[in-house]
Amino acid sequence: MIPVIDFIHSNRDRYISELKQYLAIPSISALPQHAADTRRCAEWTADEMRRVGLENVRMVETPGNPVVYGDWLHAPGAPTILFYGHYDVQPVDPLDLWESPPFEATVRDGEIYARGAADDKGQVFMHFKAIEAHLKAGSKLPVNIKLVIEGEEEVGSANLDNFVRANKPLLAADVVVISDSAMFDRGVPSICYSLRGLVYFQIDLRGTKSDLHSGVFGGAVANPAMVLAQMLAQMRDRGGRIKIPGFYDAVRPLSEEERAAWKALPFNEKKYKKDLGAPKLAGESGFSVLERVWARPTFEVNGLLSGFTGEGAKTVIPAVAMAKVSMRLVPDQHPDAIAKLFEDYVRKVAPKTVELKVTRMHGGKPWITEYANPFVQAAGRAIEQGFGRTPVFCREGGSIPVVSTFQEELGLPSVLFGVGLPDENAHAPDERLDLGNFHNGIIASAFLYQEISQLT
Repeated sequence: MIPVIDFIHSNRDRYISELKQYLAIPSISALPQHAADTRRCAEWTADEMRRVGLENVRMVETPGNPVVYGDWLHAPGAPTILFYGHYDVQPVDPLDLWESPPFEATVRDGEIYARGAADDKGQVFMHFKAIEAHLKAGSKLPVNIKLVIEGEEEVGSANLDNFVRANKPLLAADVVVISDSAMFDRGVPSICYSLRGLVYFQIDLRGTKSDLHSGVFGGAVANPAMVLAQMLAQMRDRGGRIKIPGFYDAVRPLSEEERAAWKALPFNEKKYKKDLGAPKLAGESGFSVLERVWARPTFEVNGLLSGFTGEGAKTVIPAVAMAKVSMRLVPDQHPDAIAKLFEDYVRKVAPKTVELKVTRMHGGKPWITEYANPFVQAAGRAIEQGFGRTPVFCREGGSIPVVSTFQEELGLPSVLFGVGLPDENAHAPDERLDLGNFHNGIIASAFLYQEISQLT
């Protein structure tokens, strides 16, 4: 491993320069006007995979954005890793809250700022560089490796499940490695063993055929904005518990051992609140902050739109109102079952004075594994060699729907091997990635391949 690690150290500046090129491509999968950019990013991803020495690289077309595949299969008898990541990114709104342009990667105080820096281009790129180090400094990889890099993760991976089902022999492996998650805290590397699932909906209400003068018609018709607010207020009680009937029936309870382990983690609630800029934390009564964000389901309003929102005043009764809402799910909740419960409840609380439309947009299943499994432990040893510190084991509140797909369709365990930080503003303005973690992550990834090679 010495030549491999020396190669990584000596190419540190080059890695940053190359990563800036990757981050410069505005591959926003949610916006149709960026479709050409997203495809260009897929092409760049494929070209980079060829540059680092991967073989059989190709773009696999889907009804949406292409999946980029590549492999290196010259380690007979060694395990095969299937690495998954994504090259698409979130929209950048609100643009005026960015200190530097989101697609002009800028280094400040040891961090690189750009959309996609942490989620997920930076973390994908560290594996590219670890592979390159093995192939150019060590002449070969100690494991077989296959890479699947998709372009629709930020819009629900609508076509990825079908890609996996259609390519089971191609994707056969021993373990899935995913670097699309965060460390527990700065200076505290971690291995994630569970993710929450997701169900996402749009609610549309219509009261009249057009906006109305609130003086002439006020008191005669329903105001969709007010109705929507009243409906959303019926989703949770004052204690933060979700009121949808049957919502908690399948929730897997936390063990006392797990709760005790989380209490021992170096978590400072006051600092957490201060870093978020929140006057006071909120959530479901009876659970700690970590329990709420890792192991309890939620209902959130992600967006609202209705009426006049410009400068000044305009006295109208809006004709329509819209809300985007999501529910984070935990083991053993199923998104289809929760979606049905939600739809039934929304229709129950919606008054007859408005027309209601409920649209399910996307979602994914929660995932959990035993952190005693050998692949997770191998990842822990690799993280320790990359960061010089034994990792903690924790859950993650976010969702990566394809993890369950890999488990169900391919029968593969997954290892979440992320080096982001919770405060790096993924999905928000001034997204960034700590360059020390990026560099250590390349080293840890190189050691991960070595560690997994010994699990024969």
